[in-house]
Amino acid sequence: MQPPHLLLFLFLPILLPGMWADLEAEPQVIQYLLTGLFANISSAEVSCVALVGDISILTLDPANWSVHFHWPWASQAAAEGDGEKIMSQYKIVLRNMIRFVHDTVQQTKQHYPLVVQFRAGCVLYPNMTSQSFLNVGWGGRDLVTFEVDKQRWEAQQPSQVAEVVSKSLNRQKSVSVLLEYLLTIWICQSNLQTLKRYGREILERQELPVATVFTRTPSLDQLLLVCHVTGFYPRPISVAWLRDGQEVPPGPALNTSTILPNADLTYQLRSVLAVAPRDGHSYVCRVRHHSLGTRSLLIPWENRSTAPAISITIAVLLLVATASAGGFWWWKNRTGNEATWETQEFII
Repeated sequence: MQPPHLLLFLFLPILLPGMWADLEAEPQVIQYLLTGLFANISSAEVSCVALVGDISILTLDPANWSVHFHWPWASQAAAEGDGEKIMSQYKIVLRNMIRFVHDTVQQTKQHYPLVVQFRAGCVLYPNMTSQSFLNVGWGGRDLVTFEVDKQRWEAQQPSQVAEVVSKSLNRQKSVSVLLEYLLTIWICQSNLQTLKRYGREILERQELPVATVFTRTPSLDQLLLVCHVTGFYPRPISVAWLRDGQEVPPGPALNTSTILPNADLTYQLRSVLAVAPRDGHSYVCRVRHHSLGTRSLLIPWENRSTAPAISITIAVLLLVATASAGGFWWWKNRTGNEATWETQEFII
């Protein structure tokens, strides 16, 4: 059985230009996630978090509805333009939202406890087009969606609650106009662009990927080549296996995990390729990431058995150890014999 063969990133990385396809630029997303827990007719606990991509910008304290900015630049961005005026009115919006939920529960004869969720924000694409969104969930299911272009609420489920909520909100034309402005103008253009300007160092940071290649042998007739890539940021990355220089196409032999977060706000993933032991091909794990620019990180794995080399090494070590032990035994006995002979000669 072939033991795992580890090729460390710091030992055998090769950065090569040449054949390169740029990673597709990832859209930028700003979103506000609000959750309301309604225990009874007189109780409501509201929490909220705002994110730009995967960076948390602010949170709302459920105890007193105070806003906690996670970065000094986020607070500065919120105070610029219309941000200060909007932030001064957010508690009124929360109170109206709570009252509306309680009224809907009474009108539709719903039961407590109840969880209501709001997701609002904007997606900014690389071509500078944008798409705003506002979705409402009720009891863990999609309830209604605000169609920004139409300034209209649409039910997302055939239920009495969805019908009552959408009809009630569509009657409030001033609210629809305000939401259209907040989503398209303030959040997507003003707020997002201001946050990007103040927080460029954090929002546009890049971390190089670190990759290792090793093997697993689940059976005698199968070898799993594992390419583990970690420590990269931002999230978009391309990891592929090359067989004799040609990319291995998707199939049952190739299994790539989803991108998972690390504790240090970077990401990791694994790409596993199943091959036959000693099939005569050479394999390379290729990594492409924005932090590498127009270059690729190539980590090779040679398809050859290391067992003979290891066996020879172990045999040599055993031979050296045996010879050393034998030499020490011979030297010790020889020294002892000489000392005895000298002592006996002196006595005589």
